[in-house]
Amino acid sequence: MEDLTPSPLLESGSSPQRGVAVVFGAGGGIGAALVEAIRATSKFEHVVALSRSTSPPIDLLDEASLERAAAFAAELGELRLVIDATGFLHDDHQAPEKSWRQLDAVKLARSFALNAIGPALIMKHVLPRLPRSGKSVFATLSARVGSIGDNRLGGWYAYRASKAALNQLVRTAAIELARRSPDALCIALHPGTVATALSAPFAATGLEVHSPAAAALHLLSVVDQLTADASGEFFDWRGQRVPW
Repeated sequence: MEDLTPSPLLESGSSPQRGVAVVFGAGGGIGAALVEAIRATSKFEHVVALSRSTSPPIDLLDEASLERAAAFAAELGELRLVIDATGFLHDDHQAPEKSWRQLDAVKLARSFALNAIGPALIMKHVLPRLPRSGKSVFATLSARVGSIGDNRLGGWYAYRASKAALNQLVRTAAIELARRSPDALCIALHPGTVATALSAPFAATGLEVHSPAAAALHLLSVVDQLTADASGEFFDWRGQRVPW
């Protein structure tokens, strides 16, 4: 059984006990668990959960909805923790490609829209709203398969490429953010394999699979430990750097 005891870092770590925490993608398995875990720490004055069904609602394909959501959260106080827990791998219309023979322009564009462009637009409207001083964090959920250096199996073209694009967007945004808010972080996180609808069809036998609740605690522990010099980097759920 997984140990879901909150890490001491979540209670006494470096993140300030004030301000606002925001989770984009709170309707998903990891997103919902993150909201619950953040609220359990009682570290933030407000915890804002954002999804298609919240008020305000968000839609990664509708930039105006993302801008409204960011503005709504910022009106509640200083944005100290913002996590983008959105992501797309498959549905009834699209599955990961096993070969270049399956590449399709429309499906590639859809993956990029949801895994790279949508999160980039969240950054566009969130990063300028982070405080100019004191620790604040923007973290987006990437995936180890988005690592170019770690790619030894091939396949999964659209998902790999769109997550690799997300990683580059994070790295680039972090450089600009440092000029404005030197204590802030903009990072990519790999949550590991989590027992959600996204990963269920692909969880190989013997693979270490975490519950959403455990994954949320792992990720928050990593975020809590990081300092500003880690901005622009890619970390897994154990806090280890993932190669680009």
